[in-house]
Formats: sequence, structure tokens, C-alpha cells
Amino acid sequence: MTPPPASPPTAPSDGGDLDTVELAAATADQPQPYAELGLKDDEYARIREILGRRPTNAELAMYSVMWSEHCSYKSSKVHLKVFGEKTTEEMREHLLVGIGENAGVVDIGDGWAVTFKVESHNHPSYVEPYQGAATGVGGIVRDIIAMGARPVAVMDQLRFGAIDADDTARVVHGVVGGVGGYGNSLGLPNIGGETVFDAAYQTNPLVNALCVGVLRHEDIHLASATGPGNKVVLFGARTGGDGIGGASILASETFEEGGPVKRPSVQVGDPFMEKVLIECCLELFAADVVEGIQDLGAAGISCATSELASNGGSGMHVDLENVLLRDPTLSAGEILMSESQERMMAVVAPEKLERFLAITGRWDVEAAVIGEVTGDGRLTIDHFGRRIVDVDPVTVAHGGPTYERPYARPDWQDALQADRAEDLPRPQSPEEIAAQIRTLVASPNLCSRHWITDQYDRYVGGQTALAMPDDAGVLRVDEETGRGVALATDGNGRYTKLDPRTGARLALAEAYRNVATAGAVPLAVTDCLNFGSPEDPGPMWQLVEAIGGLADGCQELGVPVTGGNVSLYNSTGEAGRIDSAIHPTPVIGVLGVLDDVARRTPSGWQAEGLAIFALGTTREELSGSAWADVIHSHLGGMPPVDDLAAEKVLGEVLVAASRDGMADAAHDLSEGGLVQALVESCCRFGVGARIVLDDLCARDGIDPFTALVSESSARAIVAVPRSEEVRFTDMCTARALPMVRIGVTTGDALEIQGIGAFGVDELRALREGTLPARFA
Repeated sequence: MTPPPASPPTAPSDGGDLDTVELAAATADQPQPYAELGLKDDEYARIREILGRRPTNAELAMYSVMWSEHCSYKSSKVHLKVFGEKTTEEMREHLLVGIGENAGVVDIGDGWAVTFKVESHNHPSYVEPYQGAATGVGGIVRDIIAMGARPVAVMDQLRFGAIDADDTARVVHGVVGGVGGYGNSLGLPNIGGETVFDAAYQTNPLVNALCVGVLRHEDIHLASATGPGNKVVLFGARTGGDGIGGASILASETFEEGGPVKRPSVQVGDPFMEKVLIECCLELFAADVVEGIQDLGAAGISCATSELASNGGSGMHVDLENVLLRDPTLSAGEILMSESQERMMAVVAPEKLERFLAITGRWDVEAAVIGEVTGDGRLTIDHFGRRIVDVDPVTVAHGGPTYERPYARPDWQDALQADRAEDLPRPQSPEEIAAQIRTLVASPNLCSRHWITDQYDRYVGGQTALAMPDDAGVLRVDEETGRGVALATDGNGRYTKLDPRTGARLALAEAYRNVATAGAVPLAVTDCLNFGSPEDPGPMWQLVEAIGGLADGCQELGVPVTGGNVSLYNSTGEAGRIDSAIHPTPVIGVLGVLDDVARRTPSGWQAEGLAIFALGTTREELSGSAWADVIHSHLGGMPPVDDLAAEKVLGEVLVAASRDGMADAAHDLSEGGLVQALVESCCRFGVGARIVLDDLCARDGIDPFTALVSESSARAIVAVPRSEEVRFTDMCTARALPMVRIGVTTGDALEIQGIGAFGVDELRALREGTLPARFA
């Protein structure tokens, strides 16, 4: 059995916890600090209407966190419905659990399932970078545990401010340290992600974390409390004062200068406690002693109790004094709002409780029975015998306000799109082109990320088949058959700023392409939508456009959205200005399946004598490109065309080439264009290439410079053994996929005919020497 608390709980002496339901009914006019908790006047009035009285202090705390933007999605909910509306029966073929649960679950065959999700921890990571990022990883891992799965890997998508800004180093060091420190301690490989530097994220860094877990079909667990008489057990770390209202309130506010300061303490994570919690939960699942389970993240006990009760269509009673505390001075409202980490809540049948507590005791995980499921449809909470909460849990968890926020295309959008990068001065001589290539290769957003990824363990667990710097992370799921999955996360805020609908579709296309490049069949999507204030019509328009574009894109590609996250209020400054919010940044994660990970395709070539083919069509598309940014500090025009029909054909070819042994290497073409893909492919294993662009330029009607830096979508390069050239080209021709041979792998340099040669060692030095020096 779990040891009892160090000292028995005693009733508080202060008056804060004495605000009972009975007292609230008798003191209707007592003023309450609802505005300080983030509630609007009409929202507070609505709570009073629901209850038929004023809320108690504890009820006010619950409603404030559960009705926050972060928890209730009150500005985005009405638009997110389109994902379900656009999901066809065909798209649901492999979907075991969809939107609405802790994470989506996908059938990958042979009785195996995979659950995955990406979420944000943006604002906490600016206030306290290390703990903000660390607890972001911990929170998404617990979402995966709550589905009944073993977490097997994480990924991260990071956006920081300008590379030379005074505060950037503080945030970068803290966030990277937090992601690595927490994930490494859990024994989870970090298999990929992105890091971007841009002044648009200066006071609003983005820290998006993804976790993937593996389970058998029969092991799926859901967050639901049913069965009157079943016990409610809180287990894991004790509840403390850290993170009170942290993610829920902090993520629902901007960092406006001169505005109200709402920066509660950021949660403090303990990865070693979480590792024990993972193993304890898996044994509890295996012993079949859990009827329902929910992790405690944003809004803590308020969220877990109300969501479990609401989802179960039942009711719940909790005796709050039974919660094990690190700080005995916490008031009832603080206990309810605390976002202390490494905690789970389970619903356990009475006859299984002893076995449940025996397992938690063996893992030295503290547990306390804090209540039970009822059949009355109410959530009631007592504190030392006094009734402090009596609500319908549906009104707390799922009955929050839904807003039809006004949205409008910003006044500055037309001028931004008219300012085309295609009109910027371009290099004319081979020497000028070569010089700009070297500048691009060494630039902050195209250089090597080894100084970050080397701080992460990419291979712990022994199931990683591919990881950074490859296009996608690949994991083995089944030791016997080699069945596995590939994951890629992508997003381009510059494209989305230029055109939100197209930008979201391009992020989806790139992640889809990266998964296919590794040889996996794309199967499902998760998303993290990072945008500005929903109370500003411009950012709200960007969000609506992006959601619509993503929903349409998923339908065209036949991959469903399984769940995700919306992060709003990433704004600083006067509303309505072009620079008042971050670049709108939809981060898209795509999961694909491989029958055998032994046939995955790496992103760089390892042997000489391979034929290099460019797949897809290159157009003069320079707006929003890395070239425009690095060389001209320019953002304007329209992003590349999003041709998802071409992406689908390209994906089929890439998967077939990998599966049938026709490709030794493949790399998608995205940020930085063809030249960046060639540089990365050469640097991957130190084998050079000789490139001739004449046929490509003649076919597509472009010049060599455009061929190298254009960021047209639906493109990839593939390295094919000479013995497979005919079979490969026949396959491309049969599918009407544009294809041209552009070179051969050879030597220790990247030679581009008519432009110059770049030694692999030189390229590596350029790519690896930029950022570490800035952050030493």
C-alpha cells in the first residue's frame, strides 16, 4: 500500500476555504475577482446564470481555468469543426480514436496501433525557458500514457527571436536544455523537428512538442468516468503551488507592454518521477485495474475531474482534503488550479482498488483515493466537510463560451503580396551565385542543427531507424516483422504570413512529402496552430484561413486530422499592425507506416556512382524563400503553389522506390530549394556529387540560379543505382511524374557545372560553424 501523507491534513484557519456553496447562495452581491482570473463580464454573468447564484471561490477558479482560451478553445472551436466535416469514411479507415480524446490513435496493421499528438508550451517557455520546455515535453508524454500506450519517441518544433537579439540566447539555451534534459531522462529518443530564428518570435517563442506511443488495439484507454461507486484515485507527484493557473491562464494572454501582468509560476518538472509513472501506468493497464484515466496538465484537478465526469455522462464527488500536498498552506482554489506535473487521475472499480494500490506502492508512486463516481450527473467537491463545488461538469469541461470572433483580411495584406521577391536583384555571374550559395548554407535557418540535436539522445531504446538530420524520424514498432512508423513535423510561418491558406497547405505538403521520402505511406495528421490574438481580426482571419486550407488539404491527400492544439495570443504590441503578432505558424505532424523499417530511405547518399534524379516541376517561386530572407531580408509576394495532387503522385513514387529497392537516398526540396537539398545530401555521409542543370532548365524554362533556390513544392531528389535507372524512370513515366537526371554521386565535392565546386569539408564547416559561436 502507498504510505500515508507525512502529516494528517488539518482544516485551514483562513477564511478563503470557507466560501461554501451555502454561503455563496446567501451572499449574492459579494464582489469576486473574476477579471483578474481572465473572465469577461458576460462570462461571469453566464456562470452565475448556470449556477443560479454566484460561484464559490473554488468554483470561480475552476470555471476561470476551464473557460480559458487554452482549455476551452472558445475562439477556435467553431472553426475546428471543419476537420470532422471534411473527414470522409475512407479517411477513417485506419482511425481508431479521433479528435476529442487526449491523442489520436491510428491502426498500423498486425494488431498494432500508434498514438501521437503535438502541443504547445509557448508562453511558459518565454517566462522560464528550461522548465517551460521541460514540462511541455512532460505534458505531451502524459497525454500519450493516458491513451494506454508506451511513449517511444518525441520531436520538437522551436521558433526563437532574431539570432542577434539580446534575449535570444537566454531563451534558446533554456528551451533546448529543457527539451533535452527532460526527454533524455525519460529514455525517449528525440527523432526530429525544426529550429527557426526570426524577429517575429522575439517575445513569443514557440515550443511545440510531439510524442508518439505504441500499443495494441485492445490496450486503448479513454478519459471517461463511469460506474457509480468506482473510486477516483490521484497518483504520481504531490500537488504543490507551482504552475497555479500556469498554462491555462498564461497561454490565454498576451505579453502586452503596460497591460495586465498575468505570469503565474511556471510548472516544475521531475522527469525521473515521470519515468516511474510511465512504467507504473503500463503495469496498471496490463493488470486491467483501470476503468478510465486522465493526465493532469493544464487546469490540473479542475480539468481532470470535470472532463472525466463530463465524458462519462455520470457524476463525481471529491473530498479535496485527501489530495496529497507538497505545500499544506494551499487553499482549495489553489489545489484545484495547480498544474503541478507528473500526476494522473484514474477511475478504479472498488474490487480492483487493492490491486491498484499494490502496483503503485511497488513503484513507490504515491496514490490517494480522493472521491468516487456518482450517478447524479453533478461534480461535487468538499473540503473538510464543507461543500465548495456543486456544478454540472458538462458546463465546466465542455459548456464554455463559443465565440464567433470577427475576422477580416488585414489592410496590409495586399501590399505585402504585391511586394514580390521575384523582382529583387539576382546574382548574375557564376562567382556571385557561388558566393550567395555559401551565404545561404551558413545562414541561421539553413545551417546544421547538430549543436542542438547532439544534446538529445536520438537512439535510446534501440528502435530508431532514422532521425535528424534525415527528413523524417523512423521507429521500429514490431521486432519480429520490422513494421514501423515515420514521423515528420513541418511549418513555415513566412509562407503563412504571405497567404495563410496556402501556407497551411504547404506545411501539410512538406510533412507528407518528408514521410514519403523516408519510404512510409502517410496515414494521419496532428497539428499545432500557433497564431496571434483572436481578439484582433487580422490574426483571427489568418487562423480561419489556415484551418480551412488544412482541412481541405487533408481531404485531398486522404489523411485525417487526429487531434492537436491551438495556441493563441502570441502577440505583442498594438493590434492591427503587420508586426503585432508572430508569423502565423501552423505546425503539421504527419505519421506514416512502413511494412519493414529495414527498407527505409535515408536523406543522403553513401556511395559513388548513383544517378541523381530531380522529381517534380520547378517554377520561378522566390517569394517567402530562404534566398529572399537571407540575401535581401525580404518578405513579400505569394508563396509557392500548393499542388497536392502532384504531392500525392510524388509520394506514391517515393514510397514505391523505397519499398522496391530502387532508391538509395531521397531528399525533399523545400526551404533553400535544390541547392540546400544537394548540400545536405552530400554532407550527410561525406559523398559529393556532380550536377548539370541544363536539361532541367530547358524543360522548365528557368535559369540555373532559379533552379537552385526556387522553393516550388511537390519536388524531391532521388539517388538511384545504375542497375535501377530504367525501372525507376519507367515508374515515373507511368505515373506522369516529371523527372530529369541531373547528375551523379562522386568524389568529395559538390560540383555544379557552370557555377563552381564546393568541397564537402568546406560545406560542413560553413554549416556547422555559425550558431555555436553565437551562443557560446
